[in-house]
Amino acid sequence: MKAGQKFSLVLVTAPNLASARKLAGIVLRARAAACVNLVPRLESHFWWQGKLTKSKEVLLLCKTTRARLAELEKLVVANHPYDTPEFVALNLAQSNARYLQWLTESVRG
Repeated sequence: MKAGQKFSLVLVTAPNLASARKLAGIVLRARAAACVNLVPRLESHFWWQGKLTKSKEVLLLCKTTRARLAELEKLVVANHPYDTPEFVALNLAQSNARYLQWLTESVRG
């Protein structure tokens, strides 16, 4: 195990698989993330414009470095179909050293 403070896992939701795939392609081609996992059939419950709402969504799990985090956010916001897309970055405390090396090399381009 290696400390992963320079790395982030970013959660983004999308309205459908097509939108999620499009976003994944955009951020991967820009090398703003090393990997994006798509988790379909997510049911989200949330407050939106004063009303309790539920929606079927796809969750994107984006792995990136903290150095590329701002670029990733900019790409997601600019290309997302939602007016206010979810973008939640979690710092990685620990991860496999070889995985972190691969992640670093993958976002360098």
